[in-house]
Amino acid sequence: MSYELTIEPLGQTIEIEEGQTILDAALRAGIYLPHACCHGLCATCKVQVSDGDVDHGAASSFALMDFERDERKCLACCATAESDLVIEAEIEDDPDALNLPVRDFDGVVSRIESLTPTIKGVWIKLDAPDGMRFQAGQYINLHLPEGIGTRAFSIASPPSAAGEIELNIRIVAGGQGTGYVHEHLKAGDPIRITGPYGRFFVKKSARVPVVFMAGGSGLSSPRSMILDLLEEGFDLPITLVYGQRSRAELYYHDEFLALAERHPNFRYVPALSHEPEGSGWSGFRGFVHEAAKAAFDNDFRGHKAYLCGPPLMIDACITTLMQGRLFERDIYMEKFISAADAQQVRSPLFKAI
Repeated sequence: MSYELTIEPLGQTIEIEEGQTILDAALRAGIYLPHACCHGLCATCKVQVSDGDVDHGAASSFALMDFERDERKCLACCATAESDLVIEAEIEDDPDALNLPVRDFDGVVSRIESLTPTIKGVWIKLDAPDGMRFQAGQYINLHLPEGIGTRAFSIASPPSAAGEIELNIRIVAGGQGTGYVHEHLKAGDPIRITGPYGRFFVKKSARVPVVFMAGGSGLSSPRSMILDLLEEGFDLPITLVYGQRSRAELYYHDEFLALAERHPNFRYVPALSHEPEGSGWSGFRGFVHEAAKAAFDNDFRGHKAYLCGPPLMIDACITTLMQGRLFERDIYMEKFISAADAQQVRSPLFKAI
């Protein structure tokens, strides 16, 4: 059974299946609704129901309070239709967004490599003749067996390699999904992904210098974006400030050094926060925000900044950028967050980030 879902202010009507969430129906129709955790915890996807009835699903009572339910609000990531629906959502027009519909893609794991002691590179060859069209910086949901469900991972490869996508997956202590990838997934295994998701991509139409600030496996999206920019011949300054704890965890280091040699407009600033003294490391010692502050002499004016990494790193980078006179309209970060991240304190200053 299906219903009609009308999304205002677009005035666009699409089909929504019984049991399908409002968010999934919209994304598969190529209509972007703001969202982040997809677990009913962060309230980013809150919409107004103007007509019709919904089942609120697993929406948290903190993200969607009782009085909001009485006011006929719902969380699009959890709510399913019980009749034809009309909703009102905050939809911003973005000239750089391709608004690609979300689809399911079957493929096979073509190879797996240990990039660091805690991060594996996973390459998936897709069955679709043209692969998956995506924008650099977007992410996919990886479908895992044994009842594990799906997990979200950023795409590390550029859009030009659409037929075989690369994921960089860091093992999380006690994590069922990442544990399966690291301990059981192998080359030749069939796999399904769903995507592309997200609005984390370079605002190319702005034509200004860009700075990427990344930590840990948060390098995935910036790597895809940087490779894409350089392939397209982007000629304005590009800076990558990338942090890890130790040299052993600093992956794709040689690749970025080589890119900096070949492209005069690309600068690479690696930073290690816990590298042992006397190890021979001659680069920056400290955290990402500290390395960025030193590299730019605390002046980020005239740039757009793209942040990807652990929440605490993101918060420190936001503070540093603002102190260096770069503000909300020019700072962007990864939109998807885990269920654990959604319960951490986020900066209340940044609605758009």
